[in-house]
Amino acid sequence: MIAEELDAGCVEWLAGSCEVVECSATEAGRFADLLGRAEGLVVRTYTRVDVGLLAKAPRLRVVGRAGVGLDNIDIPACRARGVEVVHTPDANTRAVVELVWAMVLDALRPRVYVDRALPMDEWKKLRHGLIAPRQLAGMTLGIIGLGRVGKSMARLAAAMNMKGLYNDLLPVPQEHRHGAEPVGLDELFARSDIVTIHIDDRPSNARFIGEPLFARLKADAIFTNASRGFVIDAAALAAWLRANPAALAILDVHDPEPFGADYPLLGLANARLTPHLGAATASAHRNMSWVVRDVRRVLAGERPEFPARVQ
Repeated sequence: MIAEELDAGCVEWLAGSCEVVECSATEAGRFADLLGRAEGLVVRTYTRVDVGLLAKAPRLRVVGRAGVGLDNIDIPACRARGVEVVHTPDANTRAVVELVWAMVLDALRPRVYVDRALPMDEWKKLRHGLIAPRQLAGMTLGIIGLGRVGKSMARLAAAMNMKGLYNDLLPVPQEHRHGAEPVGLDELFARSDIVTIHIDDRPSNARFIGEPLFARLKADAIFTNASRGFVIDAAALAAWLRANPAALAILDVHDPEPFGADYPLLGLANARLTPHLGAATASAHRNMSWVVRDVRRVLAGERPEFPARVQ
């Protein structure tokens, strides 16, 4: 069963060795009927694999997550049922990194596109009005989580002549830091011009970033999150943004998704909210969809290349 959209070529490859049925969980009756005979299930972000779903899937042997995060999959419940969980841990790293830098550069370098001939006075007025107060060179980037994405962020920060800081639970060898300096969280938030979040979905990260850390930020800091929405206290972030109109938050992930009219960050001029676009490139979509290779390995009695790890 494929519960969310995958790359067509990857679906075709899988269909060459087993019966493949595409059915969204929103088709409740049909979805439940198909679960009863499914041996494999492939999901992305919005299908919750929990005890309730597993109870309806007595033949299930493997769940494939087309992506990195596993917060929508109850891994211990799957393990208890003997169901393997596989994912694609490096499939969308480049896409996420590109999106974060694109959004940061949009914030720092205002621009217009000229579509007509202009007299000299208007030309000069445009140029003068678009002078950016800051540029990346000389700024400090603080990275929370120096994993795959975090390391790439550090590497590009060094290429832009930025100072890099990072905080991570695990020690990171110096040769993998790309010049970033390890510091405590309080120091990172206090010194950084830009803070970018790249931590995982372990339960202990829920609301990890709240009022005490936001209070440490500079009044004109840029705060970005392209990891998981639930790691931020959205109400605390909203309060900080209201108190610091020169600051900016750029968020690609939210809790919940989609968010409702009561989302604390809606309506704030200095909050830019995007609809979870980090993996929204054709290449990343295809890379994530190749989770079907590990699904097929498990169904064939082989060891998967990328099994999920319990945090």
